[in-house]
Amino acid sequence: MLQELDMTAYSLPGFQDKIQAFPRVGLIHLPTPIQKLENLSQVLGGPEIYMKRDDLTGLAFGGNKSRKLEFIIPDVLAKQADVLITWASLQSNWCLQTAAAARKFGITPVLVLFKPYDLPEEYDGNLLLDFILEADIKLREAEAGKVVTLKYTEEILKEVVKEVKERGHTPYVAPIGGSMVWGSMDRPLGAISYANAYAEMLGQTESLGFQPDIVIHASGSGGTQAGLVVGAKALTPNTKVFGISVSEDKETFGRDILSIAKETESAMNVDTAIHREDILVLDEYLGEGYGIVTQDVSDTIRLVATTESVFLDPVYTGKAMTALFDLVKRGVIKKEDRVVFFHTGGTAALFPNKDKLTSFLK
Repeated sequence: MLQELDMTAYSLPGFQDKIQAFPRVGLIHLPTPIQKLENLSQVLGGPEIYMKRDDLTGLAFGGNKSRKLEFIIPDVLAKQADVLITWASLQSNWCLQTAAAARKFGITPVLVLFKPYDLPEEYDGNLLLDFILEADIKLREAEAGKVVTLKYTEEILKEVVKEVKERGHTPYVAPIGGSMVWGSMDRPLGAISYANAYAEMLGQTESLGFQPDIVIHASGSGGTQAGLVVGAKALTPNTKVFGISVSEDKETFGRDILSIAKETESAMNVDTAIHREDILVLDEYLGEGYGIVTQDVSDTIRLVATTESVFLDPVYTGKAMTALFDLVKRGVIKKEDRVVFFHTGGTAALFPNKDKLTSFLK
């Protein structure tokens, strides 16, 4: 149900002061807009749906990962690295954003890209943009429908690091999605950026006279959800944050997100006492697996486009919005709720998936 503005453990300015302690570079346009999806809300018969447009951050076609990179790039510079290494799937928006941010600061991007689903290796979508950015692209194969885990990639990354060092360069290894504390990143900088995004969003909704009942987004590597949960628990503890898993089962993924959230609490020195029950991961919308386009996601992309002229992507945001529709239908999200959907970008993935999308939508 609708929330009244309430007193919480942390004031909005006080919480934002915690974040200001972390070095940051200006890469993107902030604050990103928040807009009410009037037509879509009407089609669904309620609730009131608002969209936080993190697809409009402005760096290399936009997306949530560029928020993270505003906090990660200072760490790369502080460690005097001249090569930034990361990994993900073939059409990764994270890898594109990382390559773009690296180039902005004269750092060479090295991308280990895995082909985990049935996409051509031609230069299209994010892969085309990686190529234009002159990223050092290293292609590998992965299992169809599965996200590329650290266990799968660790040995490959060691080889890449060795190669970079042998060429006389200093590498920085950024974890997938900028989420976990691993490699060269010794603090959960990606999650901290999304604790900040929550505070930014809350300032916008409060100016509209409400606090959100539900925040919903696609959850892939866990940093975005961990940061949003920390922000919600600190500022609006009655708000539920639903992460729609695009890759992993909720038990495994929930443990990973909890770990990142606890590391975020510690790094920010906030006492939000996050527990496993605060991590709401929904895995029933995985479909056939990571990155595999389905009929229902294709229909969702078309409905949002035709009602709001906003394009979602088929891997992350399309799946998360499909979940939102179903949660409304099932009554999990009530008609009187106010919902904020984070559009995390990635729309360049529409183009390499064009054959499947058009076959479903004809």
